[in-house]
Amino acid sequence: MTKPNDSQNDVKPSAESLASSARAASKGGLPPVHLWNPPDCGDLDIRIARDGTWFYLGTPIGRPELVRLFSTILRKDEDRYVLVTPVEKVGITVDDAPFVAVDFTVEGDGAAQSLTFETNVGDFAAAGADHPIRVVRDAETGEPSPYVLIRDRLEALIDRKSFYRLVEIGAHHKDWFGIWSGGQFFPVIPSSELP
Repeated sequence: MTKPNDSQNDVKPSAESLASSARAASKGGLPPVHLWNPPDCGDLDIRIARDGTWFYLGTPIGRPELVRLFSTILRKDEDRYVLVTPVEKVGITVDDAPFVAVDFTVEGDGAAQSLTFETNVGDFAAAGADHPIRVVRDAETGEPSPYVLIRDRLEALIDRKSFYRLVEIGAHHKDWFGIWSGGQFFPVIPSSELP
């Protein structure tokens, strides 16, 4: 539902107007979305599926450059994901995490190793204190869902192939099996639960 807004004449922005504003705001890198506090224009029918696919009006957005552009103006406000520009803010639906970590590189080994993740929208984050890895296990099945923080409150679900690679380079530390990166140990599962 759109909230009254005199400057917008109660017109909900379209994906096209957001894209235009995002292009203008994104010149020279990621825009400072954390500094913007524009009027809330309600929700827009944009959804990010668990596999990282972006949908507009129920149809996948087939242009990777447009998805990348939208990803640069994405922000999480409390428990709501929004696309924000200096002049408007709209809520969107995110099924799980807004990004998917599709690959990573490893430098070093053991406690000195560093893992740099790449997302489906072209962001990079070196796991460590500022970009922690966390693993949530399903209460019923025990199935792990691993995540890495990409930027301010926006996480990437680590895809299955990457998670399997992480397990291959995992280590035991203080009764836990987990992953080292950036001088930090990120627990995955208690060592006692491994066969």
